[in-house]
Amino acid sequence: MAKRARRLIDQLSNETFLSRLHQFEGTLSKVLCLGMVLVILAIVFDLAVVLVRAIFTTAPGAFLGQTVIDIFGLFLTVLIALEILENITAYIQKHVVQVELVIVTALTAVGRKFIILDLDKVTGTTLIGLAIAILALAISYWIVRSSHR
Repeated sequence: MAKRARRLIDQLSNETFLSRLHQFEGTLSKVLCLGMVLVILAIVFDLAVVLVRAIFTTAPGAFLGQTVIDIFGLFLTVLIALEILENITAYIQKHVVQVELVIVTALTAVGRKFIILDLDKVTGTTLIGLAIAILALAISYWIVRSSHR
């Protein structure tokens, strides 16, 4: 009984506990990375399907409407997913969340929202909220970039 208690105490020591926690974080980061790769592949496949359909089924001259906006939205979705993958990869390599990269990803996501926005279906309040979000993210990005110099 004393051996078991001693072994349990050893397992809960700070060094051992932190080592196990570090292993867990590393494993979880790798699983997230693999999941993100699957998501990116699915988005790229979806983009290819939409692009092929748009090219072969859209009437001449009608391509520049909602179809182009949908395609731009999918392209930006791929870029956002790649930035998230870069965030996870940077975390695996350095064990630090890169704030600048997170802000750039958020800026891209809000910019994507603006590009695909249907102005007939949104309120002025939504537009003001998105504008404030972009302004806040831009200021945050400027502060982070300035502090790194």
